[in-house]
Amino acid sequence: MKQLSASKSFGGIQHVYSHPSEACGGDMTFAVYLPPQAADGKVPVLWYLSGLTCTHQNVMDKGEYRRAASEHGVAVICPDTSPRGADVPDEKDNWQFGQGAGFYLDATQAPFSTHYNMRRYILSELTDLVGAALPVDLERQAIFGHSMGGHGALTFALTNPGRFRSVSAFAPIVQPSTADWSRPAFEKYLGPDEAAWRVYDAVSLIEDGRRVDEILVDQGTADQFLDSGLRPWLLADACLMAGINLSLHMREGYDHSYNFISTFMADHIAWHAARLALVAK
Repeated sequence: MKQLSASKSFGGIQHVYSHPSEACGGDMTFAVYLPPQAADGKVPVLWYLSGLTCTHQNVMDKGEYRRAASEHGVAVICPDTSPRGADVPDEKDNWQFGQGAGFYLDATQAPFSTHYNMRRYILSELTDLVGAALPVDLERQAIFGHSMGGHGALTFALTNPGRFRSVSAFAPIVQPSTADWSRPAFEKYLGPDEAAWRVYDAVSLIEDGRRVDEILVDQGTADQFLDSGLRPWLLADACLMAGINLSLHMREGYDHSYNFISTFMADHIAWHAARLALVAK
């Protein structure tokens, strides 16, 4: 992999790398913050998955995670949200599909299946790459994300039992198979058979018997997408029925922006760090 930049922050180093990706059929870029503790040995990993229209850069610029990551000795890895490049199929006038909107799935429909394999990319290819090249402890992983990335974090954790010690989300799309802004993308990526969508839908996964011990969610009450796309009450109902411990915090007056995310970022990192510090059972 090729280092694009490195900058010291809160005693650690913020890196940006690029590398050729087989899963996505071209070069991919990702960011990783290594806290100062990484100079002395491997540190636990917290994956952050970004939302629609974002790249790895948005949370770097506006997420305000480095102070807390340095304090708790946690590496934060921020992948891109989709494949990129002139050869990658796209709908440039549609912010809910294509480049910037990979939905953390593996597409099955042509022409998208050649490039849009973000699930395989993150869970296999990128994980193997960072595990071999960087001082990170893959026995201690956690995951969180925002909006589309919150959807990705929840589905990754639910479908990979034991891999992630904890999962949380900011304003996640909890049931993308029925949300206005994700159903069209699912049909294009995955085809018309909605049974195939369920593995990429947190509420459906819980209904189908997938489990994690606990979930932390922060959601703004002034979020403009609350009723049409996010609908956290659906996750609350599913977790209640399944016996999953959901801590859902409805934050009065907060919207969908990084002003909201950065306000509660340190809380999420501390929550994950406490679980990453536990001795494995």
